[in-house]
Amino acid sequence: MGAKAGFALKLLQWFIRGIQFCCSALILAIFSYFLATLSNRNLAIPTWTRAVEGISGIGVLYTLIGLMLLCCLAGHPFTSFIAIVLDICFIGAYIYVASSTRAGASSCTGTVDTVFGTGEATSLINDKHPTYREACQMETACLAVSIVAIVFFVFSALLEVVLVRHRRKEQRFGPSPANNYTSGYAKRRGLLGLFRKKRPAAPEDNPNALPAHAQPNELRQSYNTETTAVGPEAAAYNNKYQYDGQVAYPETGTATTHTSPAGYRY
Repeated sequence: MGAKAGFALKLLQWFIRGIQFCCSALILAIFSYFLATLSNRNLAIPTWTRAVEGISGIGVLYTLIGLMLLCCLAGHPFTSFIAIVLDICFIGAYIYVASSTRAGASSCTGTVDTVFGTGEATSLINDKHPTYREACQMETACLAVSIVAIVFFVFSALLEVVLVRHRRKEQRFGPSPANNYTSGYAKRRGLLGLFRKKRPAAPEDNPNALPAHAQPNELRQSYNTETTAVGPEAAAYNNKYQYDGQVAYPETGTATTHTSPAGYRY
């Protein structure tokens, strides 16, 4: 369970970073075109366009690094802390991008205000493409994409916290009988499980356990080593070391000196 949850969280964070990368790359491409067009036509370059270009370029680099290192550094407290701080910084940065491209929120008809200046929507800029309407529509795309980026940077910061908590929980519990000695932590019982009685765990066989000792009622009926109960009656005994009525080892425990006659067998 723990391994599957960790993989799902990483996959979700990878998807979020991918969306952030696409948003940053789109803004970078559009504003690179704006800056190239302004420079080629010897038009004044507003300062905010340079700022948006820099923010989107750093965003592309950051999200690309995040995508490559996500598989091995996700959930580490130090790297996650840095990622959360940078995500918060990019939230503020893309709020600035959205504010700078707010002119794209218009319908792009009539007189429009663009990065190339103010003019009629159908007019060409210095008698060349793009028109003011096309420039306005590109700013509209940047405005929408920047808002999407803000939302996903919020998601990624929150998900970094979840990844850290999941990693710590994995390290705290680790392999145990609750997860079949694999990884992760035990399954939750759920809301209805709080009202259910816990079943006693089945005893497990211990390969190192000693065999059970014999009980008194399981012992044979014998008094000395030379007498053993062999019949159904407890009083009838047979002497194992008896020959012609002589006891080799009497009950006193003292051995008697004698010679073994022919044919004597122990």
